[in-house]
Amino acid sequence: MKTMYFVSALCAATLLSTSANAVKQVEMLKRDGHQNEIPLLDNRFRIDSQLDEITLLFFRKPGTPAVILVRPDGSKYFATEAVKNPNLDWFDEISYDLITIKNPMAGPWQVIGSILPKSRIVVLGEVSLKAQTLPPMLFRGETIKITGEILNDGEPINADLFRDVVSLNVDFVSTNDESYANFGAGTQEVAEFKDDGRGFDERPKDGVFTGEFKLDFPAGQWTPELYVATPLLQRRIVQDSIIVHEPPFKSDITLAELDTDEHQLTISIDSSIVKPETVIVQGKIYYPNNEEQMFTIDAQASDTRQLAIKNYDWGRYSVELSVFGTNINGREFMATIPTYKFEIERPIEAVPEIDPATLIDQNQAIESEPVEEKMATSTLVSLIVGCNLFILLVGWLAIRIFVQKKPIKFKVPLPFLKKKKAADDEVANTDKNQVGQNGSKSDKSGEILNLSMSDD
Repeated sequence: MKTMYFVSALCAATLLSTSANAVKQVEMLKRDGHQNEIPLLDNRFRIDSQLDEITLLFFRKPGTPAVILVRPDGSKYFATEAVKNPNLDWFDEISYDLITIKNPMAGPWQVIGSILPKSRIVVLGEVSLKAQTLPPMLFRGETIKITGEILNDGEPINADLFRDVVSLNVDFVSTNDESYANFGAGTQEVAEFKDDGRGFDERPKDGVFTGEFKLDFPAGQWTPELYVATPLLQRRIVQDSIIVHEPPFKSDITLAELDTDEHQLTISIDSSIVKPETVIVQGKIYYPNNEEQMFTIDAQASDTRQLAIKNYDWGRYSVELSVFGTNINGREFMATIPTYKFEIERPIEAVPEIDPATLIDQNQAIESEPVEEKMATSTLVSLIVGCNLFILLVGWLAIRIFVQKKPIKFKVPLPFLKKKKAADDEVANTDKNQVGQNGSKSDKSGEILNLSMSDD
């Protein structure tokens, strides 16, 4: 059966210039346990006929197109060809190409693209992950430091560009034990480390991944898992289950009884987890008036620590606490205790005693005030209504006279006028009847008289 090798070609910013008269050596891909790296000359390399599969990793300028592979017969492999070619897998990322070829053609190959300088080919053998074992006793709020390495045949991989795309991940997986508080908590993704000298990594490109993470998830039984997962390789380490305890510190406040006294915060230490004589406490107090105060409490043999807090009357107080010490296993630790908060309620002001006679006078005054106020309000409303009616009447008159050109007629029925008119009509009818009887006609002036006499 043919041997399977994994080869990564780490490649860079400018292509090496070639000369027609220059003679360049093309190295054959091989792994003899002593030589795992060979240079990439003129972007050329030779594949042995004994290889069943190779994996090539080419680094190029970010954002540049994917590289092109030229086979020994002159034909080319493009990134898009991986869709229809079952012997070709191609991961085209922003800054590198990861290519896996099954049953590669033996002979000299060439790569075309904006590959990076100082390019080398790394023949990967037995790739393994080596990581620091987590301590067996941990507690919530503690900050943990951990290191890990990726090894090739038991030796660190010295190719800088290879480590740029590799990161070490740390997960905590719940054991789903019903007797612990983290039952059903699933997986907690704790941290991701890179060998770049940033964050908590101590030195860049040293092959060691160093980082710190805080245990800010629920206490209980967890299984730590450390793994490296890339398109090139996947390695995972599952460590023994550990128990994450609740913080071995408890805080309690004693409020001041007098305004001149101070509040007392008592911090109790669980001596079954940590050594009290090694514990140092530091932090910051936030007062209701926005004042801040830093403090430090040195190590003591006692299981408790006392912190005096100034009494700034009523309001909210907050105390941030960080603890440094050694646990019972002799391991030094650094932890952050949950912020302790307490509140002083605002005092209720005392109501002075009132003389009954004064209270009666005040009640009478209070009873009279609403009447006057009510009267004043009704008068004001009446004035407003009257003014509005007057304005409407004036407006109506103006429209009728100047716009509609109509006279103003008031048809107001007056009973006494009707009676007077009826009396006048009756008198007039009487006079008319008399005139008809006497044969004479007369008006109020008396100018016309009928003096004629009847034939009788």
